[in-house]
Amino acid sequence: MTSIDRRALAAALAGLAAPALAQDAWPNRPIRLIIPFAPGGPIDTVGRLVSDRLRERLGQPFVIDNRAGAGGSIGLRATVQAPPDGATFVLTSSSLAILPAIYANLGFDPRTDLTPVSLVAEIATTIAVRADHRFATLQALVDEAREKPGTITYGTSGIGSSNHLSGAMLAATARIDMVHVPYRGAAQAMNAVYTRDIDVVFASTVETLAHAREGRARILAVTTAQRIAALPDVPTAQETVPGYVAPNWFAIAAPKGLPAPILARMSTELAALRSDPDFRARFAMLGAEPLMSSPDTLATRLAEDVPTWRRVAAEAGIRAE
Repeated sequence: MTSIDRRALAAALAGLAAPALAQDAWPNRPIRLIIPFAPGGPIDTVGRLVSDRLRERLGQPFVIDNRAGAGGSIGLRATVQAPPDGATFVLTSSSLAILPAIYANLGFDPRTDLTPVSLVAEIATTIAVRADHRFATLQALVDEAREKPGTITYGTSGIGSSNHLSGAMLAATARIDMVHVPYRGAAQAMNAVYTRDIDVVFASTVETLAHAREGRARILAVTTAQRIAALPDVPTAQETVPGYVAPNWFAIAAPKGLPAPILARMSTELAALRSDPDFRARFAMLGAEPLMSSPDTLATRLAEDVPTWRRVAAEAGIRAE
């Protein structure tokens, strides 16, 4: 073998080894965490808490990149288009399972065009009113909606949001007619409750819990299957409307093709947070339950929830452009 051949062979072997070495060294640069919603919202709050802990564990900064718009699809599309090199992840909500139901031309399938990493948290959606509202219970709301169809207004963080679909599902299950009023974020929807522009708001505990604790809002129900630890005296909506459960969760995903060693490392570091007492306490203050699941668990959840939300969106006639 000539010296030229040896050099060519050495270069080829080095090229083959480079990706493996890069994976072994991961992370060796700052990591971008895309959040497909506006700063200051529930998922942004959770994202900053998670990213701070991952920075401590992985030794690299996590740079929050808020890419709001189109129900979260703008940020998700940016993730789909990013290289699968461990430098980009996305923290999103259960809108990940809702988007295929409301967009005819989404341009990607979250079940096949992303790498599932972890379910991060189960977040209860709450049905809330201002503290002095005439509705003292969810039953009172349902009764009035049946007596006066189309007169009760409910606000959410936007068309096609998980909160919007939760409201539509309640209306369908209870067989009532309510008017949806979309806002550009949960905070604006909460403000609309106080200015009496809407009757009720569907928003996560991250957004409503502090208001309730301060006596400014009344939470009529949570949309989870069971009552939550942060609000033990607040009933589930299905105690009033049998069969109504509207799950809401946050999850981390990555571009399709994320190398297995990077996926395993990220999954391991997230799982370690689940048993961190301080981390769990911070989540509890938000009314959230940390999950930090396996990638397969997130994939299964997506497969189960996409058909559910497709049915809800179709029955309610919810479509987005």
